[in-house]
Amino acid sequence: MSDSERWPTLVGFGAAVLVLAALLALVGAEDVITEFQKARPSVVLAVVVAATVWLSAWGLALQAVLGAMGVRIGPLRAIGVFTGAMFANNVTPFGQAGGEPVSALLISKATDCEYETGLAAIASIDVLHFMPSIGFAIVGLGVFGTRVVAGDQNLVAGLVAVTVLCLGFVLAAVAGWRYRYEIERQAERVVPGVVRRIVGIVPRVTPPSRANVRRRIGRFFDSIDRVASDPATLVRASVLSAIGWFALSMSLWLSLVAIGTTVPVVAVLVVIPLASILGMTPFPGGTGPVESGTVGLILSLTAASPAAATAAVVIHRGITYWGTTLAGWTITTLVGVRRGIA
Repeated sequence: MSDSERWPTLVGFGAAVLVLAALLALVGAEDVITEFQKARPSVVLAVVVAATVWLSAWGLALQAVLGAMGVRIGPLRAIGVFTGAMFANNVTPFGQAGGEPVSALLISKATDCEYETGLAAIASIDVLHFMPSIGFAIVGLGVFGTRVVAGDQNLVAGLVAVTVLCLGFVLAAVAGWRYRYEIERQAERVVPGVVRRIVGIVPRVTPPSRANVRRRIGRFFDSIDRVASDPATLVRASVLSAIGWFALSMSLWLSLVAIGTTVPVVAVLVVIPLASILGMTPFPGGTGPVESGTVGLILSLTAASPAAATAAVVIHRGITYWGTTLAGWTITTLVGVRRGIA
């Protein structure tokens, strides 16, 4: 990556540091450190286990999707590749949207499949992850709202917002599937010219022919179609995605338990999916907004103190974000993709 390409990431991390510093200043850094020091190592280890289950479940979901596309990959290798993909998401602005091209490159190198197949696989996984996350949020808001703080207007508003988001996604998915051939035709008409113009300004790089770009677009849509037409794969990947979301939620719950704060499990089932939406902000992996949003949601749904909530989020994100980023960096380096993003 050139200096000009590296600047957005560096600026993003700089902005994230400022957001995190503001959060600590608002809550009180000394109070957070005091709470953090209460953390029980045995429970923190359980957080690591939960994070491992999360990555493993989503890695196996990727294996299922690749299998539907005719790409064979072992379970351990699939988990490793997905962890590498998480590294790409964590260090690029706009999270998954920014990291998908690199994730596709990693998948193609690790499995010897076409790049567009890797892109279709990671795009399919992102879509399949959405429904379970929103489902958990709806169930959590419903159960939490009726059992704990019935009638709370904030929870009612949250439930309505999440439901609308879910319905919007379903309608978009149905429309995309119904008009998929028209979308493919439009992509084949527009994308080749755009690609040739962009590549044409890159020194010493020959723009691909329009026919070559169209073939790649066709293979991308064919791969998507193979996954969407395989009910067994959709069910398996969705179940694995749900297991991953639950494990990720338990990571936050255990982080709170580690410092002596217990909250209803349904509360974290709401917090994790909603906070993850902030990962789409122009910060690398959503760092800064995700932590702040997670703390805010914990405080709005539970009786945890600001310092305890912040300390727990530090543990949770330290393991699920920074730990995953380090592991993913190692994997992408071994696979040989790092040179394309660093």
